[in-house]
Amino acid sequence: MRKSLLISLLLLTSLLGFSQVTDSLSDPIIPSGKAELLKNITITFDMRMEFQAYTFRGGDQYYNGLQFSNGFTALGIAGKLHERVNFRFRNRFNKDSDVQTLDRLGSNIELAFIDVEVSPTLNLIMGKTYAFYGGYEYEFSAMNVLEYNDIQSNALAYVTGAGITYQSFQNHIFGLQVLNSRTMHYDDLYGDVVAENIQEPDWPVAVVGNWRGSLFDGRIETIYSLSYSNQVKKRGTYFFTLGHKYQTPKLTLMYDFNYSFEQVDTKGIMTDILGNDQIAEDVLYIENWMRAEYRFSPKFQGLLTLMTSSAFGDVVTEKDRMRTSYGWVPTIYYSPFKNIDVRFFLAYIGRYYDYTDYAIENLEVDNYNRNEVRVGFIAPLLLL
Repeated sequence: MRKSLLISLLLLTSLLGFSQVTDSLSDPIIPSGKAELLKNITITFDMRMEFQAYTFRGGDQYYNGLQFSNGFTALGIAGKLHERVNFRFRNRFNKDSDVQTLDRLGSNIELAFIDVEVSPTLNLIMGKTYAFYGGYEYEFSAMNVLEYNDIQSNALAYVTGAGITYQSFQNHIFGLQVLNSRTMHYDDLYGDVVAENIQEPDWPVAVVGNWRGSLFDGRIETIYSLSYSNQVKKRGTYFFTLGHKYQTPKLTLMYDFNYSFEQVDTKGIMTDILGNDQIAEDVLYIENWMRAEYRFSPKFQGLLTLMTSSAFGDVVTEKDRMRTSYGWVPTIYYSPFKNIDVRFFLAYIGRYYDYTDYAIENLEVDNYNRNEVRVGFIAPLLLL
């Protein structure tokens, strides 16, 4: 009898609980009168997860490993606040969230800006945004790039400032930005590692200009840029990029050329090579990057990325090449679904780093290579 009573009470409690849950769900979290406000809001959740198998060989060192990795995870919100004002925000979760000493935002906040349409041909962008650098490697989200070339691997892409874009002709857009050249004060960025005669400027500023062109009915596109940024007082970086794209219904070819002369090393590659507890000075990076994409069918796509990067240092009163890196990334995408963009991929990443005889003999470095196989998925998910 007691057992039957206990079972009845449990059933009644469960039903009452279910009834309460059902009643609460009948009242929407967002009232129907305000739901109309969401029609201009877009929410995205972007993911790339992979299983990696890798090896490293260099000098007397050799190691390998296996692991799962979250290569990219980000939440983005964009929307129209007014018929002429848009905003965009993106938080990348697998980045450092420490508040930066210069721009007062964490590195995980990649985008936080508004875009104001001043006129049909002129837009004003203000906030933390992407620099208007050229090239198609830089144009891709990190979600879609398994391996960047050396400059883009070490460049600061998201900074705070203001810029304008001006569409002078139907197929030509020009952009100009004034930005912070870094997110941290010099002492916080470099610590005790200093270069001679270094002084913090009144304003560590970057000026970036670019041109986006579309030629021959859109089959050929360009993204060129030229920028100057002062990292320290009276010394800076001159960065020049030429990006080209050729496109047909099935084939896309992209080629970038990058040239970065840095009076104070901002990428850190030459600083690491010299290894003398000082920031390298008067260094030069020259890169070539190519990516080919071919769609075999609606479900299968093949990619091939090729890259080279050369680093030059001011050695024995003239610039000498210290290192050249080579890379190749063949990839296969499989997209099984029609109505949602979820791509599974299989990729090989090969990188080889070749030092000059001078560097090997004088700087205690060795050639090395890195090989990696990745299997995973890419999912730019549109939540709203």
